[in-house]
Amino acid sequence: MQREFPSTPLLAVGAVIIEAERVLLVRRGAEPLKGHWSLPGGLLEVGESLTEGVKREVREETGLVVEPVELIELIDKIHREDNRVRYHYVIADYLCRVAGGVLLAASDADAVRWVERAEWNSHSALNLDPVTVRVIEAGWQRARELDQRKER
Repeated sequence: MQREFPSTPLLAVGAVIIEAERVLLVRRGAEPLKGHWSLPGGLLEVGESLTEGVKREVREETGLVVEPVELIELIDKIHREDNRVRYHYVIADYLCRVAGGVLLAASDADAVRWVERAEWNSHSALNLDPVTVRVIEAGWQRARELDQRKER
């Protein structure tokens, strides 16, 4: 599968993992976006459901076991270079809850950390893509709604 200059879009999954009013971010250890902070996730494997893929990717990158709660957003990430499409991912981002595991950066993530809302909204500190911030915020808001329903 050719990631750079692909002939078709690639399907990927991402996880908005909210715990104690914080979101889990990974620092990418490989392209695209090497060195940038983002949501855990990656390419879906053939024969794998979206929710199976998000569970696998989170476990591989962070050591955590998660349960996908619901789809937050389906987005296009298209990076162009010299009038050609260098990367094109269609990403299904899921709100997830931690179900177990031990937090540890692995696979293609070279660091992981829990981030407070003020920090992910500041953009400059973590250099987050505005679309990623929007998805995190939507996941955070939905997690709060679900928690409030449980409390009633």
